Amino acid sequence: MILGAGFAGLELATRLSESLAGEVRTTLIERNDSFTFGFSKLDVLLGRKPKADVLLPYAEISKVGVEFRRERVIAIDPEARHVMTDAGSYDADILVVALGAAYDFAATPGFEEGGVEYYTVAGAERMRDVLAEVDSGQILLGILGHPFKCPPAPFEGALLLHDHFVERGLRDAVEIRVAGPMAAPVPITKEVSRSFLDALTERGIEYIPNQHIVELDTRENEARVADGESLPYDLFVGIPVHRAPQVVLDSGLADGDWVPVERTNLATRFPDVYAVGDITALPMAKAGVFAESAAQVVADDIAARLHGEELERPYEGAGMCYLEFGGGAVAKVEANFFGGPQPTARLVGPSQELAAEKVEFASTRRKRWFG
Repeated sequence: MILGAGFAGLELATRLSESLAGEVRTTLIERNDSFTFGFSKLDVLLGRKPKADVLLPYAEISKVGVEFRRERVIAIDPEARHVMTDAGSYDADILVVALGAAYDFAATPGFEEGGVEYYTVAGAERMRDVLAEVDSGQILLGILGHPFKCPPAPFEGALLLHDHFVERGLRDAVEIRVAGPMAAPVPITKEVSRSFLDALTERGIEYIPNQHIVELDTRENEARVADGESLPYDLFVGIPVHRAPQVVLDSGLADGDWVPVERTNLATRFPDVYAVGDITALPMAKAGVFAESAAQVVADDIAARLHGEELERPYEGAGMCYLEFGGGAVAKVEANFFGGPQPTARLVGPSQELAAEKVEFASTRRKRWFG
């Protein structure tokens, strides 16, 4: 049983169908009716695509040995591998929790009523409409917690906001700043952080490090910082606080906000229970491509155990994230968190060729997962 049909759940279900269809019966449970690539929300935000064009309906899933059920998980008993949903209950031989990171908008008072965001499709639609009315003032893009999904996304958003106002002939009237709790945009590598900072500086965008925003004062239009300082804004764009979904926190799987797992195979402390993707407490970036590669390892581990073998290829935490630099150019950050003595990362691009590669990335996964 797989809970959650994001990158991890979709890839795991596909792998099991390909390699173990005659040996396992897989149930894939997801509360939503469609999947969306994270970067597709930028298409909605910038008016490049309507919402309908970025949704991939789960109804199109047709994999041998896989049954998709649109249900909401309401309780998990990891010790018994028992799951309750709003439509029934299930007992699994092997349980994989891939419910992703949830957004805690309420964790930052004032954010829900006084800010906008583009981490959800609905949020991207709303921010698109708000941006259309902005012709001057201060835009503050605030990272409200760490870790968060797709580490380049706040800086990508700032670069694309720059392009948006340049195209409208309003850039000189708009100040754009990014504030976050990290000392540098990409803490694991000075070189990639410097590339990000250089790109921001070239466009007149300031990054303000070590800023833990705890509240928005919506009357004064100021973001309150933990040290007592404040940052003024006319429009606040927030990257919300992330944590495991409440049903996972209530289950006993989590330690704090995330689920601890074995680094090699993503197994939890409960027998025959795995946790995969953004939900884990592994010290690494949270992004779809890392969840996808983790799902591949879990599929291999399940197959090895069923056949009385050992996992040959442990999880390395390797992958990459695309980010738009504006002007139609795309870069990617390639990272490896566990494959060597220390984490590594490098920036490739930006280039038009990588823009085409990003399109192909989405196309191949859409075909692979949905047919």
